[in-house]
Amino acid sequence: MKVTVVGAGAVGATTADNIARKQIVDEVVLLDIKQGVAEGKAMDLMQTASLEGFDTRIIGSTNDYTKTAKSDVVVITSGLPRKPGMTREELIGINAGIVKGVVTQILEQSPKAILLIVSNPMDTMTYLALQVAQSMGVNKKRVIGMGGALDSSRFRYFLSQATGFAQNDIHGQVIGGHGDTTMIPLTRLATVNSIPVSRFLGKEELAKVAADTMVGGATLTGLLGTSAWYAPGIAACSVVEAIVRDEKRIIPSCVYLNGEYGQKDICLGVPVVLGRNGWEKIINLRLSQEEQAAFSKSADAVRNMNSVLATLSI
Repeated sequence: MKVTVVGAGAVGATTADNIARKQIVDEVVLLDIKQGVAEGKAMDLMQTASLEGFDTRIIGSTNDYTKTAKSDVVVITSGLPRKPGMTREELIGINAGIVKGVVTQILEQSPKAILLIVSNPMDTMTYLALQVAQSMGVNKKRVIGMGGALDSSRFRYFLSQATGFAQNDIHGQVIGGHGDTTMIPLTRLATVNSIPVSRFLGKEELAKVAADTMVGGATLTGLLGTSAWYAPGIAACSVVEAIVRDEKRIIPSCVYLNGEYGQKDICLGVPVVLGRNGWEKIINLRLSQEEQAAFSKSADAVRNMNSVLATLSI
């Protein structure tokens, strides 16, 4: 099987690295618009194979989409990363044209590929990718936004920090938009080995965990001067693995809603079953009134971002 990663920056290269080391597929193609970058990173990664013990082939390409032909999954990380002080909304005008062009060229070479969108603002870029893909005959279930996997991982990290328990024992999901004000960490449903986290943390402590999770990306951007890459890279890899290996894992993902959670004509983060056909089923959580209200507010904010697409000439 074959996976293409479009964008050989820090997130794309880390995604390719994780996929190769886990030997999820036979071949990974790393593609970038900047001359020599993808080829150089692919060569660097391949020179770790004998040390890491993997057999996956990694091929680099400068903007040659023919090398991506017959990909099973394509991870799109293209676009400018978020800079300190920059909102995801400000990225729309820059990244929309990039993502539209990438999706079009990818599907011309791999019409059966499943698309995993990482580019920011992720919810809006997923919606745009879906529009382009559907115009080319692609089923909605083959277009997925990655944000929920990353946000949920950050949520579990902050829960672990607050409780002192191992991250691997903690389960928690983040739904809604992939933004500082639109994501919804579900503290009420979070558990430590099936024990509600609320047994160990008070209301104020849980509120702080939720707040820290929501600005988790912005916090790292402030510290690093650019977007994070280690957690986003392995988050993308985990989604690819669930698809390629047909794992039927439930991972919060940005997908197209048509009535689910009271929303239509929008791509937003909800728990879905991931398998070989992409996202296969939306899991309908029983949200509280407060959580449902937050979800509706998140949807309104994402729709506001999506409306910018109509004003662009792309």
